[in-house]
Amino acid sequence: MSARTLTGLGLAALALVMLAWLPSQLDAYGVGLLLGMTGYVTLATAWALFSGPTRYISLATVAFFGIGAYTVAVLSEAMPYPMVLITAALVGGAVALVVGLATLRLAGVYFVIFSFGLAELVRQLVTWYEVNVTGTLGRYIFLPITAQQIYWQLLALCALTFLIGWLIARSRLGLALRVIGDDEAVAAHTGINIAGAKLALFVISATLITLVGAIQAPRWTYVEPAMVFNPTTSFLTVIMALLGGAHRLWGPILGAIPLFLLFEWLSANFPNHYAIILGLLFITIVFLVPKGVLALVESAFARRRRLQ
Repeated sequence: MSARTLTGLGLAALALVMLAWLPSQLDAYGVGLLLGMTGYVTLATAWALFSGPTRYISLATVAFFGIGAYTVAVLSEAMPYPMVLITAALVGGAVALVVGLATLRLAGVYFVIFSFGLAELVRQLVTWYEVNVTGTLGRYIFLPITAQQIYWQLLALCALTFLIGWLIARSRLGLALRVIGDDEAVAAHTGINIAGAKLALFVISATLITLVGAIQAPRWTYVEPAMVFNPTTSFLTVIMALLGGAHRLWGPILGAIPLFLLFEWLSANFPNHYAIILGLLFITIVFLVPKGVLALVESAFARRRRLQ
């Protein structure tokens, strides 16, 4: 391992320690803001693990997020909390495996439409089950977990997500996915198992997203389908990842932090126009910075070097 890599890992570990210490200096609102921001950084980074290299725009984020939250709501009184999280991860991974086997041969707009429909299908199935089988709509979660503890769990998951992304980028799987993203026909001719590579990363990404929903569930105390399967979660995740640059490991965090703070301010000050502003922002990002801010900055520096 090179000295540069060791230095980078050391700085990352120091930043992680500082972030873990930060809640002790904040009030309840500050901790809540930090918690929500960390959740979206993790969602955007996990989303980019699959969608970045493959260039498949997935709107199924909230399907797995909601599965994680509802698994905790259903099992929180029947199992120890660590086992509930493990079960949520297994459920999310199993659903992703089934969905991936059935749909990853789709591409382009067909995959986008399917992924959006999947989230709505899961929401409707959970709603139907709750109303017709359990006779209720929503569940309470009574777990003795504080907001600070939830934040620490999300921070650990965020660090794990970055580590997985870093390892994949330096592996044969990462190289195969970059070739697939550039040209699937070329990837097939070079002997790459396209279906297997996409499926593996889709399951990893979906499992991490499921865990974000599972860890955040105790924060709300009460969950219902319309709340945890809100499609806004999927759109926010995509916008954040695209703004920073889904093709770079650090891209999603550069998009998630400023946009999360902006969305918090907009929802508090313009609640009736929030959805309109969100749509306009999505269109603006797609047209002006389709490859993300990092790619834009790198291109500007490259042009400057050529001129010098």
